[in-house]
Order: sequence, then structure tokens, then C-alpha cells
Amino acid sequence: MTAEPRLNHVQCLGARGLRRMAYWEWGDAANPRVLVCVHGLARQGRDFDTLARALSDAYRVVCPDVVGRGQSDWLTDPSGYQIPAYVADMVTLLARLNAPTVHWVGTSMGGLIGLFLASLPQSPIGKLVINDVGPVVQFEALVRIGNYLGQPLRWNTLDEATDYLQTISTSFGPHTRAQWLAFSRPMLKADGDGFKLHYDPAIAQPFKAITPSAANPPVEKAVTMSARASTPPNNWSAKTAIKVFVFMFTSRLRTGLSRNNRSNQTRPARPSGNLVPPDVEPVKTPPKRKD
Repeated sequence: MTAEPRLNHVQCLGARGLRRMAYWEWGDAANPRVLVCVHGLARQGRDFDTLARALSDAYRVVCPDVVGRGQSDWLTDPSGYQIPAYVADMVTLLARLNAPTVHWVGTSMGGLIGLFLASLPQSPIGKLVINDVGPVVQFEALVRIGNYLGQPLRWNTLDEATDYLQTISTSFGPHTRAQWLAFSRPMLKADGDGFKLHYDPAIAQPFKAITPSAANPPVEKAVTMSARASTPPNNWSAKTAIKVFVFMFTSRLRTGLSRNNRSNQTRPARPSGNLVPPDVEPVKTPPKRKD
């Protein structure tokens, strides 16, 4: 079992040129069984340390820092902090990994990236696990995140920073103090004799521009919106294009998906398995449009 991950980088091409995306790799680099774990909006790849360490004997586990976070480059143009660009970066990463098929675990934003990537023709994603997210995005949750995202915060000590991160992460569930400290260290960068958050504050700019209609547009606008939205819309088209097994779950403490909102998630149209939250009854597919 791997004790610590290896830090690697891959060069990705964006609208403004090249940028480096960092990724943390656990287990045997020659293992053909590859698991990719992608974090949430303001998080980073070390969020998956416990999971990756537990699975590193069976999988080559890869946990990227999405651009603008962790050890990855920051963008000169904040408008590049959008899901389509993240999907393109992940395609580059998957090409580097040279694995014909991968399994994907995505939390929140990482789940959205996985949904869109899995919907593409010839997608290498064989199985998809998404946590606290679905095609329908709860706008109230976006507002809550926007209230703290990108704030110029600084702390004198690790304990102070951990106290703050714990207050905005109560939905993560109960943890010991040692676990909160371990969880918080990768979230911070040294700032003189203190600490600040690891991510580019500018990731908040396109995020805060999202409106309720942009977060969940009508179904017929979904495909057009997905090419340019800061976060993916209520994209039934992308969702129903997925042909792999998808498992969605969410903590009852999380607010990204309300129970009513979760019950509005749909199954893939032609799945190898079902998309069914474990605490929600099976759901119906959206009604057919009448032309």
C-alpha cells in the first residue's frame, strides 16, 4: 500500500496558451486499473488521500488539482475557469495516463466534469461515481458557496485556518481534530509567517456570474449552454448520452442537492446500470417534448 502520493504535472492547452495541471498519483504506475478522483469547486486533489491510500493496492489512483487549485497553474484570464475547459484538461490527463478505460469518482464539480466527459462519444470512463451533484444544480447552494468563495482570507496559524475551514465544512460530517488538521493542510499555502487558501481567488468571478436560469436552463437549451456556461446546466442531453454504470450518492448533511432536487435526477437513457441515489426511490425519465 502506497504511503504517500507522487506529484506529477501534465501540460494542457487552453484558449490563452499552455498551463500545467498537477496530479497526485498513488499505487503502481503500471497498473492498468486506473481510478481518477476529482475534487469540488474550492478543493484540491489531496481530499482523496484516505480513499486513494485504501485503494492503491488495487488501482493506480490519480487525483488531479483542477487548474487554479492546489499545485496547478493559475490562469491569467479568469473566464477560463469553466467546466468545458476543465473537461478538456482531463482529456489531456487521460491521454497521459494511457489507460483505455478508467473509473471516475467526482465530488460536486468533479462529478459534473465526470458527467460531461462520460457523455462524450468514445469516452474512456467505464464506471462513474458522483457525490453531491447531479444534472439539476440547486441554485441556493451556489449562492451559499459564493458567499465565501474567493474571499481574501489569511490566518496566523494552522489551527486558526482549520477552525475556519471546519465552520464552512460542517456538511463533511464528524471528524476528529487530527483528521480536520490533516484535511486542512493541503488547503493552505504559506503566506509570509501565516497561511492563505490554496486556490486562485479569481475562480469566483465566473462562478458568481451564474444566474438561476443559467444554472438550470430549459432542457432544449442545455446543449447550447453547456459549451459556454460557468457550471454545467440542467443538461439532460449530456446525462442521457451516458452509457456506463453511474452511482450517485449524497450525504444528508450536504446542500448541493435537496431531497426534492435529488428525486428529479434522471437515469441514463441507455445505461449499463442505473443512476439511483441510495436513499431516494427510483425516478422517472423527463417527459418527451411535444413538437
